[in-house]
Amino acid sequence: MIHIVLFEPKMPQNTGNIMRTCAALNAQLHLIEPLGFVLDEKRVKRAVMDYIDQLNYVVHKDFDAFLEHVDGALYYLTRFGTKTHSEIDYAHHNQDIYLVFGSETAGLPKDILKENINRTFRIPMSESARSLNLSNAVAISGYEVARQLDFKNLSKVEVLKGSDYIEKL
Repeated sequence: MIHIVLFEPKMPQNTGNIMRTCAALNAQLHLIEPLGFVLDEKRVKRAVMDYIDQLNYVVHKDFDAFLEHVDGALYYLTRFGTKTHSEIDYAHHNQDIYLVFGSETAGLPKDILKENINRTFRIPMSESARSLNLSNAVAISGYEVARQLDFKNLSKVEVLKGSDYIEKL
């Protein structure tokens, strides 16, 4: 299973978009407090839309509480990452994959990164760019893991209107 971990997220719109991505990926979302918003805030609900019933998420009081529940391999996004998001071989793991993302304003604490430097990754971008929007970074990274796992448990065809919908037009 893919797990998306948000360390102290600040922006409800980003978290709402990430919730929707997690529902589409069948990924479990972990929110590490303190959050910069109230979870039932209108903007979060609007971004999640009707996917909230498909979303599997847990709120942890802090990073240590989160670590007590981890059963798998953790990887940490940072612009100082030692590998790109696509260099890591996620498919060789026989355990869950946890992708950990920092807050929009501060990223991940430096002590966490330093302790896990061999498990850091970055998303390639222009030399003049510092970062991507958090929800975009989660989507890029999460779908790379899913791609390497051959999109296990994800539909590769349109199921609501049928895989031959365009042909029937």
